[in-house]
Amino acid sequence: MSENNNSMLTVLAVDDSVVMQDLVKKALNQDYRVLVADNAVDALSVIYHENISVLLLDVSMPGIDGLELCRTVRNIPQFQDLPIIMLTARDGLFDKVQGRLAGATEYLTKPFDAQKLREVVKNFVGSNVGQESNT
Repeated sequence: MSENNNSMLTVLAVDDSVVMQDLVKKALNQDYRVLVADNAVDALSVIYHENISVLLLDVSMPGIDGLELCRTVRNIPQFQDLPIIMLTARDGLFDKVQGRLAGATEYLTKPFDAQKLREVVKNFVGSNVGQESNT
């Protein structure tokens, strides 16, 4: 099975909560290689060094928050099409609008449903895989 790990698509979950990191891993690690970072600086390092298919971002983090990290990633040309899913406890309409304005592709709220998260991630990596195979 470890050989298959290299061919799996990679999801990066950025959340300062170890509990949330573990929940995301449990929800996705059967189908994806799940990497975690607990802050924006580490996340940017991972994005540059790994081939990330989907980025999951928490909004509320110390230092640079998820919205600012989302805007930063969107301003880097090679990551403009990277699917970014905000995964946050902030569920107000204003929060969702802020997420979209920052460049988020999708906005899910915590506590999240593991099946829903799998479906949303699959939708985004599925569309990316299709584009790559056509070129």
